[in-house]
Amino acid sequence: MALAPTIQLLAALSAVAALLVLAVAGAVLARGPLGRPVVYGGALAVTLLAAVSALTAIPAPTGGLVLPLGIPWIGANLRLDALSAVFLVVVNLGGAAASLYGLGYGRHDHAPERVLPFFPAFLAGMNLVPLAADAYTFLLAWEFMSLASWALVISHDKEAGNVQAGLVYILMASFGTLALMLAFGLLAAGGGGFTFEAMRAAPPTGWAGAIVLVLALLGAGSKAGLVPLHVWLPLAHPAAPSHVSALMSGVMTKVAVYGFIRIVFDLAGPPDWWWGIPVIVAGAIAGVVGVLQALLQSDTKRVLAFSTIENIGLIFVGLGLALAFKASGFGGAAALAFTAALFHVFNHAAMKSLLFFGAGAVLTATGSRVMDRLGGLIHRMPVTSVVMLIGAAAISALPPLNGFASEWLVFQAILLSPELPAWGLKLSVPAAGALLALAAALAAACFVRLYGIVFLGRPRSEQAANAHEVDAFSRAAMIALAAICVAAGLFPGLVIDALQPAVTALIGVKMPAQSEVAWLSIVPVAESRSSYNGLLVFLFIASSALLTAFIIHRLATGAVRRAPPWDCGFPNADPVTQYSAGSFAQPIRRVFARTLFAARERVEMPPPGSLAPARIEITARDPAWAFLFLPLAGLVERIATRANRLQYLTIRQYLALVFGALVLLLLVLALWT
Repeated sequence: MALAPTIQLLAALSAVAALLVLAVAGAVLARGPLGRPVVYGGALAVTLLAAVSALTAIPAPTGGLVLPLGIPWIGANLRLDALSAVFLVVVNLGGAAASLYGLGYGRHDHAPERVLPFFPAFLAGMNLVPLAADAYTFLLAWEFMSLASWALVISHDKEAGNVQAGLVYILMASFGTLALMLAFGLLAAGGGGFTFEAMRAAPPTGWAGAIVLVLALLGAGSKAGLVPLHVWLPLAHPAAPSHVSALMSGVMTKVAVYGFIRIVFDLAGPPDWWWGIPVIVAGAIAGVVGVLQALLQSDTKRVLAFSTIENIGLIFVGLGLALAFKASGFGGAAALAFTAALFHVFNHAAMKSLLFFGAGAVLTATGSRVMDRLGGLIHRMPVTSVVMLIGAAAISALPPLNGFASEWLVFQAILLSPELPAWGLKLSVPAAGALLALAAALAAACFVRLYGIVFLGRPRSEQAANAHEVDAFSRAAMIALAAICVAAGLFPGLVIDALQPAVTALIGVKMPAQSEVAWLSIVPVAESRSSYNGLLVFLFIASSALLTAFIIHRLATGAVRRAPPWDCGFPNADPVTQYSAGSFAQPIRRVFARTLFAARERVEMPPPGSLAPARIEITARDPAWAFLFLPLAGLVERIATRANRLQYLTIRQYLALVFGALVLLLLVLALWT
């Protein structure tokens, strides 16, 4: 039986308070032997309880609370509804897995005093954002989450590039907060109140609603990693400790998705027909650009960071479709698209956290994140190799795992787009579907490359040859997430049904109950159109594999033949002759990256008789850096240099400047009123 809403809300707030207490304990106990078990063990217990409480709150009615904090005449408004509960489940399941992983991984941290205080604070901020029910509390929690994660990004500040990563991250976070602040300002202008309830009662109309959509896309998109606001993500994720990277990529980006949903679907009022177009286009571009960038990387954590951009793009395509269908009066299709987006939010949190944990395990065992220094780890790290294979297959959208189920739902929604009346949507949605299909194929190639180079073949370095399996806590966290990936893929109908209270609250319509379909199949539209059964697919794959193994081992010859592997005509047994990460990606790089990323190859071949080594140099650039952020940084620097002259004005000049500013403000006020 579900708990009363006020009790569930108090439980969520108690979890936030407990995490803040653990942050203080982390600052006090960081250097002692109790720091790691107290902080990570306490965070594990708190987040597990919070996840269970939030799970019971999804089908329950809403509950609210006002605390005497924040703005005096408003207070801190807190509310727990179905949408908040869904994202609290995602946040706390990810937090629990990261805490369990941290119990083992944290013992290798050489500066625990820089991590332990901010880890539970980061979790507290992410828990507080979905509970906020007024603009001030929301922005305060948002900034607290950003600052705590920034402290974790620069925790290893002595490593090359980490300080720059932190600087870029905090600048982009500040930009996102500014955009959200402006969006809330426009939302509050209609009803004159900063509470979400007042904003719902008087949503913006006309151009104000359009500006709110754009600001929400900029503010939440910068935190989620939408192109071209993604530049912080491939810098910050590798800089942070691996369990923090998992939280930032798998969980924090979903809090950003929550912010977008809360503003656009809940507070901004009924959408216009065209609202879905910029969201769909931004998501489709992010999907393709993210996975192409991932294919160019040789650092395992940078590969995973760029892969996050691709998956965030898929989520935003689903949200854009939901906006388009809702505005056009197709409630069932809107419910399908919105469910697909929420389902992929949950799935990506599990898949990407698992993959970052695996990358952290490889880093712990070998001391390297560079793929070309690894290899052969499947024999040295058997548990990690199996769970990483599950994670790689899931994020490549291979059935019967969870990544396939949610991506399949998105494509089912895309197939309904011909019913949309507007020609802009009729043209943009199929184009986005084609880009997502391309992204899905490239994602499979990306993770075949990642898994094959890191775990298969022969060790490419002494560190890889001497690697060993990681601790039991890290293995347990990875196994738990791999189990979630398998379970959500085999029984997707149960997850889809659990999401329907949130879908109903924002769309007004829900999908048919999938748990009532025979054989645990899912039928998103109608049986005449399509259906999917993850359990039957799994049974077919398992039975086919077992039958093949039986035929080979029982009916084939029992003779054993051993021979060296095929060497392509080059009898050099050196491991460096194996396929490298760069050579695997070369065909894709030459086809796509020459135009998009200005990728170039420069080969230096010494003449015959020379002892100089042959060299190949590959360069590529991020267009967002080259054409947006670098020129913008130069403009800011020039303006700051000229503004520096204001420090040397006389008293008369200062008074004249203040007088002119006052006259200008009065003029703006007069025109505004």
